[in-house]
Amino acid sequence: MKIKVAGVGLTKFGEIWDKSLLDLALEASKEAISDSRLALSQIDAVFVGNMLIGKIAGQDHLGPVIASSLGLSCASFRIEGACASGGLAVHLAIQGILAGTYKNILVVGAEKMSDAPITQITWALMGAGSSKERKAGLTFPALYALMAEAHMQKYGTTRKQLANIAVKNHYHASLNKMAQYPFEITVEQVLESSLISSPITLLDCSPITDGAAAVVLSADDSKKGVYITGSAVASDTIDLAERESLTELKATQIASKTALKQAGVEIKDIKIAEVHDCFTIAEILAMEDLGFCSPGAGGKFIASNATRLGGKCPVNTSGGLKACGHPVGATGVKQIIEITQQLRETAGQRQVKNANIGLTQNVGGTGATVVVHVLQN
Repeated sequence: MKIKVAGVGLTKFGEIWDKSLLDLALEASKEAISDSRLALSQIDAVFVGNMLIGKIAGQDHLGPVIASSLGLSCASFRIEGACASGGLAVHLAIQGILAGTYKNILVVGAEKMSDAPITQITWALMGAGSSKERKAGLTFPALYALMAEAHMQKYGTTRKQLANIAVKNHYHASLNKMAQYPFEITVEQVLESSLISSPITLLDCSPITDGAAAVVLSADDSKKGVYITGSAVASDTIDLAERESLTELKATQIASKTALKQAGVEIKDIKIAEVHDCFTIAEILAMEDLGFCSPGAGGKFIASNATRLGGKCPVNTSGGLKACGHPVGATGVKQIIEITQQLRETAGQRQVKNANIGLTQNVGGTGATVVVHVLQN
């Protein structure tokens, strides 16, 4: 059985004051169902990826909230896996189709973050960390700063190499009308921006974002279309201090190996990728852990423009989390949409030539959960 991405729907990402989470989720969902050309009655289940709504707005039970608002009485689920909630929702929907339980599933990732005070968002996001990290007063910028410092000390990675990632992803976002920050920045602006947690500055960080993304996945053996041919999840310790190494995410290595094997391809076959650049160091780690380059070479690899549009394997053509935005529950689904649009050759100015195999990497927390998908046409 083959899993087809039958339909996609995406809202604008940003600070969207005039719409609720439900408004955003329904907008993306209706677009995805329309794109799939399926009747509403043909949707067998709704899987919702969301991390924060219960903590910041008191609304749990989000599956039936969205399903019933669409006029559906089918099975519905909310999936939470920190910032990997969207990717997990896609993965679990695939399992439901492969099991034969469902034929057509609507997967929605949605988050509304700008309505809550920054202190509440910071507290809610740290639910993806360990109790020890919270007691120590650590936040995710600080945790990723520790990984950045370790990488710099071990491999000589530089601040400029980190800044290059933000510059590249803002360039890609400048070509994406759905991005939160569709404009370019310079290396100097990144280096001179406010220090958040050394060596990470403000422009090394993904923003707080509202937005929704939706896909319709279907059991479909026809030849034409975009298919998810590999889907894998792996876990690691939730506490960063318990890891053997701070310069790698083992869950990425394990999940990518499994997903690539399922798809029958190797990393050298990947023509485009969307990876989880919540902070610039995360994209360097992704390049190394996925196998695009050797350990320690991520900074130089990205600086060579290999991952820029026109390079060997463009990465984060959407603008990534850094510039397209990071509504945490929606990000993993948005990644699937970007690769689908690229494989459909509907990405406009961002279009990668001859893109036929793509990969997504969605990370929860500091890598306690990683979801990797491979898409082909």
